[in-house]
Parts: sequence; C-alpha cells; structure tokens
Amino acid sequence: MLVKTSFRTALLAAFVIALGAAAPPKPVKTLIPLPLKQIIPAGQRLCTAKTATGLGTLPLRPGSLVRPAAGDGVKVNYIGYLAATGEVFDQGMAAEFPVGGVIKGFGEGLQLMGKGAVMRLCIPAALGYGERATGPIPANADLVFQVELVDTLTS
Repeated sequence: MLVKTSFRTALLAAFVIALGAAAPPKPVKTLIPLPLKQIIPAGQRLCTAKTATGLGTLPLRPGSLVRPAAGDGVKVNYIGYLAATGEVFDQGMAAEFPVGGVIKGFGEGLQLMGKGAVMRLCIPAALGYGERATGPIPANADLVFQVELVDTLTS
C-alpha cells in the first residue's frame, strides 16, 4: 500500500511539474480594436452619374422594370458608409421599410431600382441628414450606400 501511494504521489508531482514547466502563451501583439470599424476602399465610394437633385448613382446589377413608388414599402440588403472615410455606419439584410420613410436621397435611389437590382447611391449631405449629426454620422456628411432591392411591398 505504501508503494502505491508513493507512486501516485510521484506521478501527481511529475504532472504538476510538467504543467508548470510549460511556456506561458505568447501575448498577441496585434489586437483588433473594438468596436470593429470596417473601411470601404476609396474606389467603392464613387458614382458615375447624377440625377437632377444631385444624387449620385452607379448601377451594379440590373433588376426588373417594375420600380417601387414613394408610397410603397421595400425589402433591401444594404451597407451604408461615409463618403469621406469609407467607415461603415450601418448595414442590414432583408430590412423592410417604406420608401417615403427614409432620407431623401435613399428614397429617390430606391425609386430608380427594379426588383433584384443592386446600385451604389452617393448621397450628398443635402439629401441625407444635412447639418444634423446622428449617431456615427457627422453633420454635413456625404453618404454612400450599396443597396440590393430584394422585393417591393406594394401598399
């Protein structure tokens, strides 16, 4: 019995020593800062055409010929970012809202799209939030959205 206890004690001691001898984990030198801020490259913040109101557009994928009206609702996938820095401030999948219930430039852009279309909208501050800062969006900020019109929800 004495031998078994000594053997167990020696085995346990060897295990504890082995654990203590292991090198501590090396610290990670490049931590990702929180909150995570995704930045869209400058080339993806540009539009090639402008409407009479100053809304910039760049069609990325055509859609159907049927377009939503101001009184309709829509289901969209989108990502919104600041034109100046490319910092993403919002994004959504299968988001539903009324065309007339969003900032002026976004609503105008939706009415240019058919179901299935993807478009980049370059929204000048005057068609966005203007002089009003809201959340991560500073006052007088030009905005960019990539929008996919998933469906039109007619009223």
